[in-house]
Amino acid sequence: MLLIAGLGNPGAAYAKNRHNIGFMAVEAIAREHRFPPFRSRLQGLIADAAIGETRVALLMPQTYMNDSGQSVGQAMRFYKLDLKGVVVLHDELDLAPGKLRVKIGGGNAGHNGLRSITAHIGNDYKRVRLGIGHPGAKELVHPFVLGDFAKAEMGWVSALCDAIAGDAALLAKGDDAGLQNKVHLAMAAAGF
Repeated sequence: MLLIAGLGNPGAAYAKNRHNIGFMAVEAIAREHRFPPFRSRLQGLIADAAIGETRVALLMPQTYMNDSGQSVGQAMRFYKLDLKGVVVLHDELDLAPGKLRVKIGGGNAGHNGLRSITAHIGNDYKRVRLGIGHPGAKELVHPFVLGDFAKAEMGWVSALCDAIAGDAALLAKGDDAGLQNKVHLAMAAAGF
């Protein structure tokens, strides 16, 4: 069993925000792998099905970003998982737009969603970092992450989410290097 939590803020007003790319990726996985409709549960929207041989629960916390750990912690306990069974997809300022990196543990780099999750479950969970780029100055970060992706950015955003969804079986198997490689190749093939 694997819990894949995408981070974002709930509601239509935030749907296209850079901060919500984790939600976008989880929704793409659900579409690609024909998950049943999401249902409201464990302070989030959740759907579960199999990806390859692995049973997977997809979670989009509805607690707002700063309290994401409440929902992730409840889901982790409900499914009786340890930290090895938790994967978090989130926006990453320190990666170029469209890049993906996977790591276990590490710092939270000022990301309030990660800070909340770490406070609730510990630090050594898997993070799939989805690059959104940096606005250039610290004082521009807040409006940048809470701003919508520009129309010109939606091509790479869709390509990245589709690549993650298409190779989600690698994520489910724990093949982090394989996932990074396949997504990199897919983004290059798409011209990003």
